[in-house]
Amino acid sequence: MDRSIKTGLTTPRLALAVTTAIAGLALAGCSTSAAPRADVSFSNAQIALQKGQTSKAIAHAEAAVLAEPRNPGFRALLGAAYLEAGRFQSAAVSFGDALDLGDEDPRTALSFALANAALGESKAAVAVLDEYGNLIDPADLGLAFALAGHPERGVHVLLNAVRGAEEVTPKLRQNLAYTYALAGNWRMARVMAAEDVSADQLDARLTQWAEVAAPELYQQRVAAMLDVKPAMDEGQPQQLALANFPAQAVMVAEAAAQADVPMVPEVASAPPPALAVNAPKAAPQPSFAEAFSAPAPAANAPAAAAPAPAARASGMRFVSSPVVQQLPAARERTAPRVAASSQRRMANDKAAATHLVQLGSYDNKVEATRGWTVLKRKFPELKDHDVVITEAVVNGRTFWRVAAAGFGAMSAKSMCGSVKSAGRGCFAYAKTNPPAGAVDTGVRLASRSR
Repeated sequence: MDRSIKTGLTTPRLALAVTTAIAGLALAGCSTSAAPRADVSFSNAQIALQKGQTSKAIAHAEAAVLAEPRNPGFRALLGAAYLEAGRFQSAAVSFGDALDLGDEDPRTALSFALANAALGESKAAVAVLDEYGNLIDPADLGLAFALAGHPERGVHVLLNAVRGAEEVTPKLRQNLAYTYALAGNWRMARVMAAEDVSADQLDARLTQWAEVAAPELYQQRVAAMLDVKPAMDEGQPQQLALANFPAQAVMVAEAAAQADVPMVPEVASAPPPALAVNAPKAAPQPSFAEAFSAPAPAANAPAAAAPAPAARASGMRFVSSPVVQQLPAARERTAPRVAASSQRRMANDKAAATHLVQLGSYDNKVEATRGWTVLKRKFPELKDHDVVITEAVVNGRTFWRVAAAGFGAMSAKSMCGSVKSAGRGCFAYAKTNPPAGAVDTGVRLASRSR
């Protein structure tokens, strides 16, 4: 399919654009005796991908991830290599892992959604588009919604973009035209497409769209837009699974094991569903691939250097696919009378503010601060609580603990129940009896952000 017919521009492939975005990161590798340094493998993967050598790119990117599994840039590049090879399932997992580790590049989120759309995972695709929608170019966002099975939403997004644009680009017009087609409005699709497609090519363009418009042809639509050939894919190697490297969870467990404090009893809750390493998320098609040719935005480098190569935003999560999990439901303000009385007890319990809830431990204070930002986004009920960040030394290793203050005994127990049901570590403690290992007895209370 002639890509110039789609956008009027000849554009590089998505994988190369993602590579360009990642190349801006400051990468400091860690060497091992058995494998090349992570940054060397990363560089080799970039070069191979630029040359179109997808098999080599995948091999080098997998080596980089194995050497440094919690670097989101490495995971994003691996996802780009998988996507270029048409391995949508592996790409979805890798892009999802990069997002879990704090990557906030809108192209990573869009790529994650596209990979999932190619797998027919509409719900997951829409979830990530909703979460990152304010960061993604509306021209891409609208078509992505359409490719994820929600063309009406796509039309709404794109029409708003057209009305608010100082200059309506061919890309925006053609994405709107294609979205109209996917919504079944072929009259408007023709009118909009005719703005940039010559009369002798217009019927051919509409025919191309009609050939992949059927709902069950989701994979063909994404593959055609990315100009890739779908391949059989059993998922990324098991040893690369992010669940094998739960750094934050391990830190929390180590700190808790050293704490000589009576823990608040856990709330009985069903264990989180097991997430298959290879389980992908749904992804919508990109806006006519041109979207990814734009210059990469500057990476959000941390204010203070972390021990590992810089990943854009941090806040670590532990499951490969958090996007599909439901956020803890906000407590009903109009609950039945019996429930209301229980909530009043909880409110009074919270007013006592006798307990804190430890939510994680990080290697440095910068990561701890970012982690709190991610936690508040995942658990909205934390927004009403102050964060307490303390330095601690456990078994000779320094951690920065992140805890939320302002709980009573019962509300702390409930909060931990919500956190654990989402697959994260958590424990509660009385503020008069904090976990052992704190470097000082005081705590640093960050200002509350709403």
